[in-house]
Amino acid sequence: MLRNILAGIETEYGLLVEGRGAEDQVEDAKDLVREYTNKVFVGWNYRHESPRADLRGFRLDRLAVDPVDAKFDVGKSWGKDQDFRADRILPNGARFYNDHGHPEYSTPECWSLDEFARHDVAGESVVLDAARAYSNQVSRSVQVYKNNTDFHGASYGTHESYLVPRSLGFKSLYDAVLPMLVARIVLCGAGKVGSENGKSANFQLSQRADFFVEPFNAETLFRRPVFNTRDEPHADPTDWIRLHVISGDANMIAASTRRKAGLVKLALHLAEAGTAPVWRLADAPKTAQSISRDDSYEFRMSLERNSWTTAYEVLESYFAAAESTLELTPELIDLIRECRALLINLKQDFSTFARSVDWAAKRRFIEEIMASEGFDWRNPVLQAYDLEYHNVDPAESLHAALVDMDQIEANPPIGDALERASEPTRAVARGLAVSRFGSHLVTACWRSITFNIADQVREIELPPDRTYDAEKLGEAEDVGTFIKRLEEITCPTETD
Repeated sequence: MLRNILAGIETEYGLLVEGRGAEDQVEDAKDLVREYTNKVFVGWNYRHESPRADLRGFRLDRLAVDPVDAKFDVGKSWGKDQDFRADRILPNGARFYNDHGHPEYSTPECWSLDEFARHDVAGESVVLDAARAYSNQVSRSVQVYKNNTDFHGASYGTHESYLVPRSLGFKSLYDAVLPMLVARIVLCGAGKVGSENGKSANFQLSQRADFFVEPFNAETLFRRPVFNTRDEPHADPTDWIRLHVISGDANMIAASTRRKAGLVKLALHLAEAGTAPVWRLADAPKTAQSISRDDSYEFRMSLERNSWTTAYEVLESYFAAAESTLELTPELIDLIRECRALLINLKQDFSTFARSVDWAAKRRFIEEIMASEGFDWRNPVLQAYDLEYHNVDPAESLHAALVDMDQIEANPPIGDALERASEPTRAVARGLAVSRFGSHLVTACWRSITFNIADQVREIELPPDRTYDAEKLGEAEDVGTFIKRLEEITCPTETD
């Protein structure tokens, strides 16, 4: 039986405030997050964060900073992290904060792909609610975009996280996951008009591909890699690695978000089984950029020793290896079936392919506009259409309009995703602590929650592989009982 892989996704949103510029963005993002008025807890614990630790066994002296971004920080002091980041923890266990000029929503941890995608969609409503409240507060138009570029050379991320056993190590993860990160662009890219780095392009499959310069390293802000080696596990570091994926695009179509995570999980299961296909890419960043710009849809991938393959062959090799060596779950069986059908439709039925793939939906619409208006790819209005595809306000969003026109599939309803964690992951404990016992909370983070009870401070670890029974924990009438029941889960006796 395959191990459940705990996963989450964090999205930095583009922010446009009427009458304000890039030099104001950090303040605007911070103040926007603070305007989110639904029930939250303020008190994120930064103690376990280690952004300079590297999976290869060392620690960086410093992280590289984009010189364009750095000029906006000259002469400014941001104060303590608690003030600068404006962290909010939600009753569903999610985190909402300012990531240096971008409102960022980090979903609660999920096991299933459906919940992973649903909570990502729920994050859009959190950011939109905060943007509307901030707009009212400052009497300015405020727009937020779920994308990865400002079209002026700046990129901001959509980061996925997957918890895997420490025993896998860097090499096994890198060998198994890197080829998938490049090949999955075909099925998960968000699409982009034009280019900002490297070879020019009319249209690209990926928004992030322009910004990767190395196969692997621990950087995230500058000198970005395809495979990120940051070693910040958000759990006991002796047992766990958090694979930190920064190379994916921000998807508006939930099916693409689901697929994106599913393909990485497939590679991780094969890594754990020791049966991942072996593909030695000659230059991962250049290959990603080549695929992103390939109008022929051949999608060649250059390999070492002057050979090559295609993204189609790489993806199929993972599907075949999974079917022959893994005891696949129904969701992974569905994932493989869906991906194979999409790859056929990419060549034979593009309109069907475009219903669930962002880059294709965007390209199809833009080409219709070009044909009706007589535009060519150099017309700047096309980038405006591109940007509005990612507007999270349904009244202005091109994505929402395409859903209404039945050109792309609708996203699943978020239901109660903002009120509670929907699976029995450790997010249940964090969310209940916020919604029920916030007056006793001191701090919280992914790894632990800390209470003050009878003037005693107690930090409770939240192991990521436990099952957190929401009903049993929710029945606790006081914080002491809640902690006791939580410890029964996190520190079971030998007879349990």
